[in-house]
Amino acid sequence: MEHPEIIPHLFRTEFSKITSVLCKLFGLAHIETAEDIASETFLAALETWPYKGIPENPVAWLYTVAKNKTKNKFARDQIFIERIAPQIKQAAGSDIVEIEIDLSEKNISDSLLQMLFVVCHPAISIEAQIALSLKILCGFSVEEIANAFLSNKEAINKRLYRAKETLRKENINFVNVNTGVFSDPEMNKQLETVLTTLYLLYNEGYYSESNDSILREDLCREAMRLTFLLIENNSTDLPNVNALYSLMCFHASRFAARKNESGEIILYDEQDVTLWDQELISKGAYFLMQASTGNEISKYHLEANIAYWHTVKKDSKEKWENILQLYNLLLQTEYSPIAALNRTYALSKLSGKSKAIQEAEKLQLKNSPYYFVLLGELYADIDDKKSIDHFQTAYSLAKNKAEKNLLKGKIKG
Repeated sequence: MEHPEIIPHLFRTEFSKITSVLCKLFGLAHIETAEDIASETFLAALETWPYKGIPENPVAWLYTVAKNKTKNKFARDQIFIERIAPQIKQAAGSDIVEIEIDLSEKNISDSLLQMLFVVCHPAISIEAQIALSLKILCGFSVEEIANAFLSNKEAINKRLYRAKETLRKENINFVNVNTGVFSDPEMNKQLETVLTTLYLLYNEGYYSESNDSILREDLCREAMRLTFLLIENNSTDLPNVNALYSLMCFHASRFAARKNESGEIILYDEQDVTLWDQELISKGAYFLMQASTGNEISKYHLEANIAYWHTVKKDSKEKWENILQLYNLLLQTEYSPIAALNRTYALSKLSGKSKAIQEAEKLQLKNSPYYFVLLGELYADIDDKKSIDHFQTAYSLAKNKAEKNLLKGKIKG
């Protein structure tokens, strides 16, 4: 891999590690300092590697530079000398002046996991949790985050600033993630917040309205990486975590089949099943089995099971009966309009379009383009005029070019 490609790749994988370790060392009040040192480390690589060549061990080179920059920070910055160094000395139980920056594999893993709980703290808004996760834990630029949210850099910078201020004002600290700690109701509640953020982060990619396919896939990939980080830790390797990861695997397995080269949506019935990723389907099945221990059935269990049945190619009565029953349970567990719409689609497969139309029209989701897309599909071959009317309404509500192009085709027939 040449330096034009390797530096962005390493930024994605190593920026979060360096930032998390340094933030744990400095304290959350100095989160920007940790980010600055990590950024300066990669700037040094950009300035050095094109001329001197890529080091034999690029990651070790980055870690050495990060350590040296941190030590230089302590040496020249009076605030760090007076406020931070004594805390580190006290934690170390000695009066050693030398600051030890631990970039060992275990400390990196622990720091990343602890940082995940920090940025997903309930005191911070969900939107800010996702933005912080993308910036600190995924190495996304502010511009990339703005594109993901269909927003602008100024708005994202304000969101990140407010979130960091909340971390300071609420005096939020790194949490202990040792085995057994999640038996505590408060910590279990915080884990649920983390899972919700990762779930929404994944959905930002999977259901993204951005036309940037690389960005969408990156969002999903990062959500999966962070979720797997929880699975790798004994204390957070829990059934609901495995269920969420299983759900992500099943959805990701059909990613390539959901949109064509122009970014236009391909509906489920029209997808090329040869594009489904069988390795991810197998992985999803494995983690769904891992999630089956214990008595708890979370919404992630139900959604993962629904996603599993959607990876079954054969269009059988058994398939749609299972999907319909799972949607019934999901709506009882946690109602959402999208789940209600999807349930109606499953009902049409099992009981016919007329029955599904009756159920769909009860929902009255007049602000949702997906509601009218569903009605357009259900009325097709029953009342073609109504079908086209619904597709036209969906077109007027659609938010991006890809959706509008799909609906143009439906309207033209």
